[in-house]
Amino acid sequence: MSAPNKSYDPVEVEALKPEEIDRARDEALAAIAAAADLDALREVKAAHAGDRSPLALANREIGALPPHAKAEAGKRVGQARGAVNKALQARREELEAERDERVLAEETVDVTLPHDRLPAGARHPLTTLSERIEDVFVAMGYEVAEGPEVETEWFNFDALNIAPDHPARTMQDTFFVRGRDGGEDSGVVLRTHTSPVQIRSLLDRELPVYVVCPGRVFRTDELDATHTPVFTQVELLAVDEGLTMADLKGTLDHMARALFGEDMKTRLRPSYFPFTEPSAEMDMVCFVCHGESVGNADRPCRTCSSEGWIELGGCGMVNPRVLTACGVDPERYSGFAFGFGIERMLMFRHNVEDMRDMVEGDVRFTRPFGMEI
Repeated sequence: MSAPNKSYDPVEVEALKPEEIDRARDEALAAIAAAADLDALREVKAAHAGDRSPLALANREIGALPPHAKAEAGKRVGQARGAVNKALQARREELEAERDERVLAEETVDVTLPHDRLPAGARHPLTTLSERIEDVFVAMGYEVAEGPEVETEWFNFDALNIAPDHPARTMQDTFFVRGRDGGEDSGVVLRTHTSPVQIRSLLDRELPVYVVCPGRVFRTDELDATHTPVFTQVELLAVDEGLTMADLKGTLDHMARALFGEDMKTRLRPSYFPFTEPSAEMDMVCFVCHGESVGNADRPCRTCSSEGWIELGGCGMVNPRVLTACGVDPERYSGFAFGFGIERMLMFRHNVEDMRDMVEGDVRFTRPFGMEI
């Protein structure tokens, strides 16, 4: 058995010769200094400091040396690799600094340029007004309810006590949806009011029910200054034990004061609706002249035509037949409801003369309203 070769000279290993280690170190330092950007530096690192680089291969040869020769060879290779790594770190910091300066120069923003070159947008006033109305009733404990815009005739008419021969069920007022066979007797319509949401609320919720129902509705009207075939409506329904017309009047008064001012007054005029009994039209004092134009030829009011009152919408106590259709005992429960168009309220509040301005999408109309109303 042979003894260890204690006289083994590490210089005889080609990769561990001092001149080879110095040459590999100098080539690495030269390549690092010549790297023009971070991508080139990454390639240099892989070639001169990676696992297959000359210094890494030389480091592997140290393990084959006898113990007394490992220290000197390891020190020589370690110093060379340390110099390369230090140069890599320094060059990377230089290139990163150059990159950051270049980005700042190329992507700089001149904060002195005009800031309003693109005009600020605005929410549509119908949306903003609808949400404000919702907030009024949510603060009173009501919930916001929504429903589909394509409805069955039962929800849109039958459950609301609108008879099959009622004029509202003809093509004069209602958009009927054709069936798959092309026929017009599909029993499906575009809702003509948001009252179907009230019916769905009574069917889906536990009593008592207090809901406010905003949404788009559809009627076969011509588009002109005061009419549109698609408009926005808000309806309210309250069904509980012991509700009376006094509760309805108090609710309407609170809504009018919240939307038009604390001095606003309302009145109810007898009317007729199939789904309420008794029914009434709600009027409020003209918010422009406050009734002072009545009989005053020297101070006419264009808003109320010098009548002193403005009609806002219909209301009344829920017809017992509607409650019965929804499975509610009319002997125990009563309720009230009312509804009005938001377009008309917007015209009242802001003197909008042409309803077509609300649907044409012209930013010159919406921008003056801003984000709040």
